[in-house]
This record gives sequence, C-alpha cells and structure tokens, in this order.
Amino acid sequence: MRVSQQQTPGRQRSLDALNFFLADVRDGLGPYLAIYLLAVQNWNEASIGLVMAIAAIAGIVAQTPAGALIDRSTAKRGLLIAAATVVTLASVLLPLLHSFEAVAATQALAGAAGAIFAPAVAAMTLGIVGPRAFARRTGRNEAFNHAGNAVAATLAGVSAYYFGPVVVFWLMSAMAVASIVATLSIPAKAIDDQVARGLAPISGPNAGEPARHDQPSGFKVLFTCRPLLIFAAATVLFHFANAAMLPLVGQKLTLVNRELGTTLMSVCIVAAQIVMVPVAMLVGHKADVWGRKPIFAVALGVLALRGALYPLSDNPFWLVGVQMLDGVGAGIFGALFPLVVADLTRGTGHFNISQGAIATATGIGGALSTAVAGLIVVTAGYSAAFLTLAAVAALGLVLFVVLMPETRQTALPPIGLAPTMPAE
Repeated sequence: MRVSQQQTPGRQRSLDALNFFLADVRDGLGPYLAIYLLAVQNWNEASIGLVMAIAAIAGIVAQTPAGALIDRSTAKRGLLIAAATVVTLASVLLPLLHSFEAVAATQALAGAAGAIFAPAVAAMTLGIVGPRAFARRTGRNEAFNHAGNAVAATLAGVSAYYFGPVVVFWLMSAMAVASIVATLSIPAKAIDDQVARGLAPISGPNAGEPARHDQPSGFKVLFTCRPLLIFAAATVLFHFANAAMLPLVGQKLTLVNRELGTTLMSVCIVAAQIVMVPVAMLVGHKADVWGRKPIFAVALGVLALRGALYPLSDNPFWLVGVQMLDGVGAGIFGALFPLVVADLTRGTGHFNISQGAIATATGIGGALSTAVAGLIVVTAGYSAAFLTLAAVAALGLVLFVVLMPETRQTALPPIGLAPTMPAE
C-alpha cells in the first residue's frame, strides 16, 4: 500500500473535487426527469414511473458486472471518465427526443453507465487512503457529494426559472466535464488496486521488500455470509421506501404550480442536501465510535417518519420542510453503505463486486418503488402512496434491529469473510 501518498493534501483535494462535481452526474436526472416529462411532454404519472423504472432496471443489470470489472481493473479512472461521457451524451440528447421508446432508451443507457460511479469512487478512495482512514474519508466524500448536489440544484432552480426545465440537462453535462477533469487530477499510481478491492497488504519477509497481498477468496464466501444477506435485505427495503418519495413530491409541487415545479423541486433538493453535509461528516467521524448498526437504524426510522408526514399537507412549505428529513436518512445511508460492505468483505478481494451485488438488490427495490408508487397514485392518490412507502420503511427498521449484528471492527485483520479458499 502506498502509505506515503495516501494522506497527501493533493490527493484529498482531488477526491473532494471528484465527489463534488460527480454528485449531479452520479444521481442522474431523477426527479428532474419526472418534472420535465410532466410539465413539458405532458406525460401521465404512470408513464413517468415506467420510464424511470426502465432506467433503474438498466442500472440494476449493470451493477454487479460493474463491481466485478472495478475489482479486476487497474484503470479505474478510465472507467469513471467513460461513464461520465455516456451520461453527458444521454443528457444532451434528451430534449431532442419525444417518443416513449427514445426517452426510455437514453435513460437506460445512462442508468447502466451510472452503475460505475459509486463503487469506483469507493474503490479509489479505499485504494488511496487505506482501511484505517476509510470511515472518515467516506464521510468526507459524501459531504462533498451532497454539497455538489446542493450547488447543482440551486443553479438548476435559478436557471430553470428563467430558461425552463431543459436547462437542467445542460447543467448536468457541465458537471460531467468537470468530474472528468477532477478524475484526471488523481494520478493512477496513487491507487493501490489490491487494497481497493478489499485485499489486506502483507509485509514482505525481508526488510525493504515490496508489500504483497492476500489472494482473492472464492465467491462462495459472499453467499454464505448471513450479515451480508441481512444488510442487503435492509437496503432493498430502504430504497423501496425512499426512491419514489422525492419524485412524488416533485409531481405534487408541479401540479400546484407548473411554472415553478422545477424551481420548487430544486428547493427540496437543496434543503435536503444541506442537511446531508453535516450528517455525512458526523457519520464519518463517529461510525468507528458509535458503531454502524444504531446509526443505520436511525436512517430507517427517519425514512418511515418522513413518509407518514407528507400526506398531512399539500402546502409547498410543508413539503419542503418534510423533505429536509431526507438529509438525515440519505446522509447516513450514503456514508455507511461502503463502510458496512467493507467490514463484511475485508480480506476477500471482492469489495466492489459485493457493492455491485447489493446495489443490484437495492436497485430492484428502487425500480419497484417508482413503478408501484406511480400506480398507487393513479388508483388511490398521493397520500396512499406515501403511507405505503412509510410502512415499508417501518418494516425494514424492525427486521434490521432484530436480525443485523454490529459490523464495526476494532482491529484491521480480515473478518467474517476472511479468505478460506483460493480463487478458482
């Protein structure tokens, strides 16, 4: 492991810039797409939910292969740049497309490319700073990610007020270009590709001999780790409950005032992202002290509360205020997810494919969320949809508290999934 490089200010600033500019690109058009299709293309809620589900499914299919590719690749920067380029092209083309098939195709392509971002950033971070500093650095990554989202949403809201919802697509393209520049500012040699995949360094037997690493374990260990499976189930329920909430709020705001729909959505996003910044930093500083389990339980509880509060009023101020709770839940989840996966896969060499596999499962939850919520809105209204999502979050909280063990480790040797067999 390149210890001499891992904590240099230059590397830290490069990771800061990468997470800041990649923020808007990594999360995709999301609720802005829903507003654009509703206000400009005049689509109904069910069609909007379906096209967003198609994009999410494409991302689901790509998640596990993307994780496996990142584990094996020594060109992680190149993968990030390629993915950012694809998302940029999909964003630029979208305003020129009008058919359901064309819009669904571009969003599916962008969703598949987006599968690269989160695991690649986590892998690069682990490969640069090492496991000892990973919790704190991950919290800082998420803080800059949320700050980038807040700035991008502010710019989108202000510019959309004057130029219309289409400006969001051009803003995302600019952020993608900036993220490419930030990626190139990180030297390839600063990343220890073996540590980045979750392998532990082993000192050479003789003084001055280069460090060696364990060999990757067989994939069987990933399917026999009960805590990893429980965590995957909890994240599925979290995303099922969470994914549709913001798009539904955006639709409600748009129905109240079509001219200000995008601007009000930006206010919602900015409010939540401002809360996420200190939450992510707090998680990064305290996850090794308080443990992972109680912090993640708070995220599920706040999500259930948020879903229960939305139906109480259609007032834009109320909706924006409740949306700020997303800053707590999403801020915790973003900072804790790679930490828990790293805990449970330490020493296996399968950190990134495990992220991808769990992201596949959570993507299924998110895709079903938007599709099911859209159908519930059409048949029973927005309040029924929000309360259904709240009930799913409450179920996830109960299951997580009862079944999930604490994964925090006080020492760094491989745990739980330590290699017990050579890779085949």
